Amino acid sequence: MSTSIVFMGTPEFAVPILQSLIARPEYDVQAVLTQPDHRIGRKHVLHSSPVKQLAQKYGIDVLQPAKLNKSPEMEKIIAMNPDLMITAAYGQFLPTKLLQAARIAAINVHGSLLPKYRGGAPIQYAIINGDRETGISIMYMVKKMDAGDVLAQRAIPIEKDDDAGTMFKKLSILGRDLLLDTLPKLIAGDVHPVAQDPKKVVFSPNISSAQERIDYRLTAQQIDDKVRGLRPSPLGNMVIDGLRTKIYDVTPLSETTELSAGQVVKVTKHQLVIAAGQGTTYQINKLKPAGKQAMDITAYLNGHQGLKKGAQAISEN
Repeated sequence: MSTSIVFMGTPEFAVPILQSLIARPEYDVQAVLTQPDHRIGRKHVLHSSPVKQLAQKYGIDVLQPAKLNKSPEMEKIIAMNPDLMITAAYGQFLPTKLLQAARIAAINVHGSLLPKYRGGAPIQYAIINGDRETGISIMYMVKKMDAGDVLAQRAIPIEKDDDAGTMFKKLSILGRDLLLDTLPKLIAGDVHPVAQDPKKVVFSPNISSAQERIDYRLTAQQIDDKVRGLRPSPLGNMVIDGLRTKIYDVTPLSETTELSAGQVVKVTKHQLVIAAGQGTTYQINKLKPAGKQAMDITAYLNGHQGLKKGAQAISEN
């Protein structure tokens, strides 16, 4: 007899996880809960979540309440009384009444090594903070955010060229594999949950618009970490030559300087080297000034030939 599952997820991160459950006959995904469709772009085209698109492909019932608590959709799930509820980046809190409706357990596939990085942006914070590794935690869901006992964890290194986009993909596959390894043990009652140490809790709330600004006084490595942590979206930004500019890619350099942070260390037709904090330097490889297309540094410098060594290219405003 197959194990009945209600799956809750929204972004691409959750797709391989859901796909793996659909593909296995021992699991029966009876319904999928995902965020409501939203309009994107200048033409406001209605867009369905990646999870919804996958569920519809297989004819699975899709529920999309704007607010889950006390909704008809929540009552429908409770009435289903599934064996398992599994979430992966769903995007809403689950009420205790709903969690208690799972006969075996309600669990979450979370993109960090808990208790580090509870919250909505664990992958971004791990990169921004210069961590050398991150991972997946599978935990029991409780009313408090990401605070449940951990059933399983698996770590993965963060390579120097990884960004949020590449780590989302890597962790999605890691989460899929760890979940498939954990579910048979959970169903058989052969798990050993570990409580999270409250003294080691670190939060990772959703990235705010203010956090998208990159402090040019950080070290070159810290600037690179933040650029990669915010790529491919929402992208970090600086004020360069008086214009708010999104930064796609930088390279920390080994050379040092006595110039102040934000000043031009070197400029050629194909290279712009900037001073950062503590005498470190970095080159900007790709950027997007406000109102313009993204461009490599050569194209940018063609239109900014006034930038000279020693100039304060980057400022607060």
